Amino acid sequence: MEQHQHSKYPIGHIIGFLLSLAMTILAMIVALHTSLPRPAIMSIIGILAFMQTGMQLFMFMHIKESENSAVQVGNIVYSIIIALTIVLGSVWVMHN
Repeated sequence: MEQHQHSKYPIGHIIGFLLSLAMTILAMIVALHTSLPRPAIMSIIGILAFMQTGMQLFMFMHIKESENSAVQVGNIVYSIIIALTIVLGSVWVMHN
């Protein structure tokens, strides 16, 4: 079994935190201080949320450090499909 080196100073976690903070602030600025049309604002916020989710999975959840990362990625894809099914199904039911 391979042992991973852990440094005392978690620079990866700090970079991930700062990137998350920057994306959150950027979404807030787009939402509150721009005159873009509502669909454009929602699209930008959605893209930033998707990017932040992926970044957090790799920076904090250590997706690539597992012995069987293909299974982890498969589980994540399955979770995304289930979440989208629930959200889109709920929106569809509420709309109709």
